Amino acid sequence: MPSPDSPALVSRRRLLQLSGASAAALALGIDARAAQAAPLPHQEGLFSLGVASGAPRPDGAVLWTRLAPEPLAEDGHGGMPSRPVMVHWEVATDEEFTAVVAHGRALAQPELAHAVHPRVEGLEPATEHFYRFRSSRAHSPVGRFRTLPAPGAEAESFSAALVSCQAWYHGHFTAHRHLAAEEDLDLVVFAGDYIYEYGITEANLRREGASVGEVHRVETETLEQYRLRYALFKADPHLQAVHARAAAVAVWDDHEVQNNYAAHVSSTGIDAEDFVHRIAVAYRAFYENMPLDLAALPEGPDSDITTGFDVGSLARFSLLDSRQFRDPAPADAAEQQREDRTILGAAQEDWVAERLRSSEAQWNVLANGVVLVPITEDRVDMWDGYPAARRRLLAAMDEARNPVMLTGDIHRHVAAEIPADPEDPAAGALGVELVCTSIASDGDGARTDGYTEDWLQHDYVKLYDGRRGYVHLRLTPQEMVSSFYVVDWIEADDTAEKQLTARFTTPAGEPRLIPA
Repeated sequence: MPSPDSPALVSRRRLLQLSGASAAALALGIDARAAQAAPLPHQEGLFSLGVASGAPRPDGAVLWTRLAPEPLAEDGHGGMPSRPVMVHWEVATDEEFTAVVAHGRALAQPELAHAVHPRVEGLEPATEHFYRFRSSRAHSPVGRFRTLPAPGAEAESFSAALVSCQAWYHGHFTAHRHLAAEEDLDLVVFAGDYIYEYGITEANLRREGASVGEVHRVETETLEQYRLRYALFKADPHLQAVHARAAAVAVWDDHEVQNNYAAHVSSTGIDAEDFVHRIAVAYRAFYENMPLDLAALPEGPDSDITTGFDVGSLARFSLLDSRQFRDPAPADAAEQQREDRTILGAAQEDWVAERLRSSEAQWNVLANGVVLVPITEDRVDMWDGYPAARRRLLAAMDEARNPVMLTGDIHRHVAAEIPADPEDPAAGALGVELVCTSIASDGDGARTDGYTEDWLQHDYVKLYDGRRGYVHLRLTPQEMVSSFYVVDWIEADDTAEKQLTARFTTPAGEPRLIPA
């Protein structure tokens, strides 16, 4: 007979209703039961899914790990018992942990797949920190993050990487191997499709040397299936190395739930009640597996992943949710042009407009799941399907200094100067958009393909490359330098060297992409 805490007994009702103080206790890993939490017997591989940090602030960050001695256990519970387990954490200013500046403990609970998300506060700004976890006699790998500059402080530079679309089964995470070795890296931005929900079969398993069990061959639908899918992806050592290298922030796109879904509407006609439950468990698994702050803990099918932070006076970052509040795909051209159509929802539109309007930062960086610049009107899953909403966002971006949009989704590198008025070529540009290709989705890829002309037909599109890779950007008060890296193959193995396919300079005050 299962215990009362058995994950199998986390019912649909509880998933849809979990909220309030109990949710906060779960998310922070603090609970009255902490005093009674028994240690685990020593187990190898307790931290097999690695460590991560996120939600960076001037005085700290959120730390993350998830206990899983058997990460690919078919029931999705990682080989953990259905009871709480105590986890200790510490933060130091040196990698040897001789100068510990913060420590604490968190309760890994079965309700959250034994993930912990402690927020560390009270740290010095603009300082490199190292962290690790311990449970029983097992120690985690060491992770690193850098606190943000103090509010309003002048920062000489800030470096970030942009990644997206990591279909593990389509190829090796070679791009992550190279990204983890970047010497200049303060932040990693995941722009969506961190996992894919599809069943993994002989038809789509292109990662040579890899095999998966029968349990992975079906599309994810239940909480346990989503947890197992995250475990499969997060067991990759190169992805773990990236998370250990720098703090990460993330927005989701569609594959974290279902391809091309919109708000609570399934793209395949799943019954509304069933699909709401599927969203709830998918969002729950996303929270469990990412270094997110408490505000992102879902309440049933609702979750707030919009967030923002300032890098001193140098940059303001705003992360947008372009999936949860969007109107469904338009039925026809007339509906597509309707003024009231939205991709962000009214509240989020107001939120980001105010962040842009009130910003005093030199650079105003947005990140969302889908491409903003106009390409073709039949690409209705991107902002092309929401032209009125795009005009509203462009108007808001035009009120801020040096707006930059970071995007993924299309599995191709694209760099574009964002038209101030898509209907008037003479209106010039108001900012730039950097679109990251995939880490692995669609396999090896090629420099050009059947979609190249669609994109390069526009003068404002300055780069198109269909190989796998990542984007590195370095912000200073004077300029933004964006570097687009690719690898030639990922299906055979992870040995391909990285290549710089394009580099652009964007001077402050000039929304241009100048080859560098």
